[in-house]
Amino acid sequence: MDDTTTRPEPRWPASVALLACVGLYIVLPNRLVVGPRWLLPVLIALPLIPLSARRHRHPNEAPWVRRLTLFLVGVITVANVTSMALLVHHLLVANVSQGRNLIYSAVSVWLTNVIVYGLWFWELDRGGPHLRAGGTTNFPDFQFPQMENPRLAPPDWRPRFIDYLYTSLANGTSFAPADAMPLSAKAKTLFATESIVSLVTIAVVAARAVNILN
Repeated sequence: MDDTTTRPEPRWPASVALLACVGLYIVLPNRLVVGPRWLLPVLIALPLIPLSARRHRHPNEAPWVRRLTLFLVGVITVANVTSMALLVHHLLVANVSQGRNLIYSAVSVWLTNVIVYGLWFWELDRGGPHLRAGGTTNFPDFQFPQMENPRLAPPDWRPRFIDYLYTSLANGTSFAPADAMPLSAKAKTLFATESIVSLVTIAVVAARAVNILN
């Protein structure tokens, strides 16, 4: 197997993304936080410490590494969707007078949504970054332009975390694939759920908050 297809993928971009999600969660107001405010940062930070000691994702990594990573991403996803639901609830049933704070909260929820689905895409495609680093022959879950037209990239190109994060940003902004196309049912499901959360946050929450400011 060619050495260019067995290069390990660095872990630090995903670790930074997880910490960014925790930071965005911490700045949310108390009424949008489920349980003690310290709970989610502890759930993420404690497992992230031993994970970060492993600098790269290798083809021979232990199965528990990916399972733990998926668990962390899942915890943040559930927390963020819950915060979105609480935000919508307060906008619809509560007497809300602080529109500016609601806008900040909506931005935090939307940014977390983009980051967390970038992590989902990164972990899903072809079985995960550890398998992609080993030159897996699994069918791709996403089709990037460089895969359709190899002349647009170096011969050893393969998607990295930034590619999946940009794909998530494009989908969360346009509510449709704007860079990589979802191919598998799992990828299409993730695209759809991200678009729903993004649509609710932008069209309902942000618009309502702007009306309050007016």
